[in-house]
Amino acid sequence: MKTIAIVGGGPGGLAAAMILSSQGHHVHVFEKQDDIGGRNRQLKLGNYTFDTGPTFLSMPHIMEEIFQLSGRNVHDYMDIHELEPMYELQFNQQRVPMYRDRQKMIQTIEKYFPGNEKGYERFMEDTREKMNAMTPLLQTKHNKLSDYVSKRALKALPKLTLGKSVHDVLSNYFTDEKLKIAFTFQAKYLGMSPWECPGAFSILSYMEHEYGVFHPIGGVNQLSRAMAAVTIEQGGTIHLNKGVEKFILKGKTVTGLQLASGELFEADEVIVNADFANALPQLAGEGNLKKYSKQKLDKKKFSCSTFMIYVGLNKKYNMPHHTILFAEDYKKNVEEMTKALVLSDEPSIYIQNPSVTDDSLAPEGHSAVYILAPVPNNDSDINWDAKREAFRELILNEIESKTGFNDIRDHIVTEKIITPKQWQTDFDVHKGATFSLGHQLSQMMYFRPHNRFQELNHCWLVGGGTHPGSGLPTILESARITTNWINESKVEMP
Repeated sequence: MKTIAIVGGGPGGLAAAMILSSQGHHVHVFEKQDDIGGRNRQLKLGNYTFDTGPTFLSMPHIMEEIFQLSGRNVHDYMDIHELEPMYELQFNQQRVPMYRDRQKMIQTIEKYFPGNEKGYERFMEDTREKMNAMTPLLQTKHNKLSDYVSKRALKALPKLTLGKSVHDVLSNYFTDEKLKIAFTFQAKYLGMSPWECPGAFSILSYMEHEYGVFHPIGGVNQLSRAMAAVTIEQGGTIHLNKGVEKFILKGKTVTGLQLASGELFEADEVIVNADFANALPQLAGEGNLKKYSKQKLDKKKFSCSTFMIYVGLNKKYNMPHHTILFAEDYKKNVEEMTKALVLSDEPSIYIQNPSVTDDSLAPEGHSAVYILAPVPNNDSDINWDAKREAFRELILNEIESKTGFNDIRDHIVTEKIITPKQWQTDFDVHKGATFSLGHQLSQMMYFRPHNRFQELNHCWLVGGGTHPGSGLPTILESARITTNWINESKVEMP
């Protein structure tokens, strides 16, 4: 059995640790913070509990399979509830609930977007075929260009709507612009514009409508806690407050880690779960990377960022678990975020109100509310120290004037804000791009950093910065791909 060191205790690293420790490998996770989870960790503000990053689970079967690989049942570790409706979309004063239940969804479309019912049924039928074609590509390593002429790739190619955007694809099914937005806003999960995100990613809305949206009691951070628990049960070790300074290198071969404390840790294999673009140049050192040197990474395309407000309130609101408030000119808002790189006068806002589902997150009669506004990443040069308070006021004004959270300011007990600057300085996220490298076709599959890192031997990647991409289901898939590859009897090194 191998000694395997994992840099970072986010969900990708913990999934890899859980799988490998269950197979008898000697697994050590090094996390520089005092808690596990990375951007999926728990945030405590007094008596209020929040998720730092992801706030819902989709495609739960992938999570179930990852635990099964480790000889465990995830439902023994987490209490998971399906949300119905999945979320509510708000266009000005119009509130539209969205359902996984097929009949309820058709009734919603009949009520708000009449004439588009058959388009919805066609979308689900066609995208099921696309999903079936894409899944093998998303679950398989991509390390050779010849993979693109494999049987599975050639079979999938006609289904991928290459050359079209997600918005183009949904325009084939719906005539109402608001309904198109309802099925394309999920491009934001990749930090991209629906008008630029590759049409293949129309699977994102399909995934929600086919598999549902789920909340674990205690928050999505419980996924990281559950994987850490299984890792320890299986003999793995998690080292908190143990940052990693750099790789120990012999030529182009990684033989271990030098910790921030100066300690040396030798390993047969090293898996990097830290933010790829921030971590790899630092860990490898200047001059040891060519394709992914700091200079070349700066020329890559990165996702947008997020402006976060976490508020503990001494009131409960009769509002849905998830609300998405769209700017009146949504396309303008998206283009300001992704192209002009300026702050919108009318931002789109996501509000999570999980206390309506989960009493464990706040004291009785109180609530823990999570507010997110997508904003440009730090390529924008926005001075967040100067803009922070004004943008907070703008967001709260929008929420109070347009949603049922009409007096939210009056009930704030505690509050925390994370700006794109803080994502970069406090969370080591390159350019504050919370969804990592962009998901343009030029940065997907073979053209994304490989799960077996191309430039160094015995160095592996998991997380949103490698194949298949960002988002919890794909991050878990990255761990499955990487661990399977490590266990192959013969590994062709770069």
